[in-house]
Amino acid sequence: MSRADLAALLVGEPPYRVDQVWDGLHRRGVEPEELTELPRALRERLAADLPAALAMIAESVSDGGDTVKWLWELAGGARVETVLMRYADRVTVCVSSQAGCAMACGFCATGQAGFQRHLTAGEIVEQVVRARRRAAPRRVGNVVFMGMGEPLANYDNVWAAVERLHDDVGISARHLTVSTVGVVPGIHRLAAERLPVNLAVSLHAANDALRDELVPLNRRYPLASLMDACRAWIDAKGRRLSFEWALIAGVNDRPSDAVELAALARSLRAHVNLIPLNPTPGYATPGTPPAGVRAFRDLLRNLGANATVRRNRGTDIDAACGQLAATPPPPAVAATARAR
Repeated sequence: MSRADLAALLVGEPPYRVDQVWDGLHRRGVEPEELTELPRALRERLAADLPAALAMIAESVSDGGDTVKWLWELAGGARVETVLMRYADRVTVCVSSQAGCAMACGFCATGQAGFQRHLTAGEIVEQVVRARRRAAPRRVGNVVFMGMGEPLANYDNVWAAVERLHDDVGISARHLTVSTVGVVPGIHRLAAERLPVNLAVSLHAANDALRDELVPLNRRYPLASLMDACRAWIDAKGRRLSFEWALIAGVNDRPSDAVELAALARSLRAHVNLIPLNPTPGYATPGTPPAGVRAFRDLLRNLGANATVRRNRGTDIDAACGQLAATPPPPAVAATARAR
């Protein structure tokens, strides 16, 4: 619930109780019954009145325990997924902002599933809090809005979650990344916000003809308007923009694609994240093989673009980029996760 909702719930209690409970739930990340500074009767009431927004349906584990994916059920029956990724130097949580997605990118499992509903700010924040408990004693330092859904299509709830993660959970704006396939009005809104969060644009094609095919939203907001919005965001925030590029064999991994992408990246001094396309049931074209990925990266660099290849995590449990579909894991995967 919101802070105002919590205050209403605690009417009759000393005013400082609101701060105690809010701080405990967010900055400390404890359950209501673990708020030992409160009287037992109040803890019991809060435990009953503050049920979890996320009911865990399944947990899958990969990469020796360093990647964990949860399938949650929300109020009303919609389902979403969250991914926790531990690296040597950081811990990142990838959160969902919608159940399903209306953007209809054919190579993405979430887009193949269609749209169900927006997540509330609380449902988004709780994904981070629940993942943070699992990551302990390590600290979650990065949150990326790259899970299910188009964050900027659920702008108000996403931004409320960003503010709560920054102000109340304590994650720096420089470690919060919002991804979009190109919702131009949302990018302009981000440029005007008080927090300088990171922006990642899922580009995937650098000419309108191909992007119309891969990212249907491009027909509404073509590349010229998208680049103008990106430039406005850079001017307002002074931060480096990222382009996400899922490499699809024979589709967007040709030398001509690299030339077009490098031109856009250079014009905005953007960083290019190359992501070998991960397999999904509804898209038959495979991702670019490793040698082709390296060649594409090297060509971009030779053309003056800053480019790196993102390491895939959790492909075997359908936790990698573009694979989230809110479906239970196969029995073998579920059994492995339970054993771990």
